[in-house]
Amino acid sequence: MQLTVRYFAGARAAAGRAEETASAGRPLDELLEELAARHGERLAVVLTAASFLVDGVACHDRRAPLPAGVTVDVLPPFAGG
Repeated sequence: MQLTVRYFAGARAAAGRAEETASAGRPLDELLEELAARHGERLAVVLTAASFLVDGVACHDRRAPLPAGVTVDVLPPFAGG
């Protein structure tokens, strides 16, 4: 049971990749802990400020299990105005 994680902008640079797979069936908070451990402090810092979409919808319940097959987008804060 897998899900897809897509990284954008600074998150992509910090992770060193645009996309990867991870195990499904656990909450977003647990997924983020794994990603930070996998990619290091630079990504961990980005994840603390990022927003997350699950299949294109803002994720507000970070404790709900993520089902297999979903796509989690990691969106760091963007500059601009």
